[in-house]
Amino acid sequence: NTDGNPTSIEVKPAAGEIVRIARNAENVWVLELPIETEADQGLAEAAAAQVSALVMVSPIDAAPEIFGFNNPAFLITLEFANGKKHTLEVGDSTPTNSGYYVRIDNDKMMIADLSGIDSLLQLAAFPPYLNTPTPSALPPTEAPVSPTQTIPTPEATVTPTP
Repeated sequence: NTDGNPTSIEVKPAAGEIVRIARNAENVWVLELPIETEADQGLAEAAAAQVSALVMVSPIDAAPEIFGFNNPAFLITLEFANGKKHTLEVGDSTPTNSGYYVRIDNDKMMIADLSGIDSLLQLAAFPPYLNTPTPSALPPTEAPVSPTQTIPTPEATVTPTP
């Protein structure tokens, strides 16, 4: 990677929320997705450092669908200060589980080292919130039903007519 450290990283899982972190005008990492908020600088910087440390183990050459690129598990978009933008499609893991098949900019297919990709995928699973967002309060309707509560069924409340 000759583009330096990224200024934004977006991880889009096949299923689930997109997580995007970016450096703001003050060069501070912030979360932009799933919500706009302050980011944990250490965790965000660690993820950014992984980008420049990504190890591409070996190039691969075969039909892309063999490696899971028809329906990639993750799409990672990286933007850099020099204006360059790269996308990494993360396909299947290798048979030995030592890496992932990745396609760079819809072109070069490689095997990427497991630990580097895993640390980027962690962003999607655990966004680097500085303060954990508080869940919104339940609407002022009924309290949630616990699994041990019994709810009367309509049959139990109907009285037969003679």
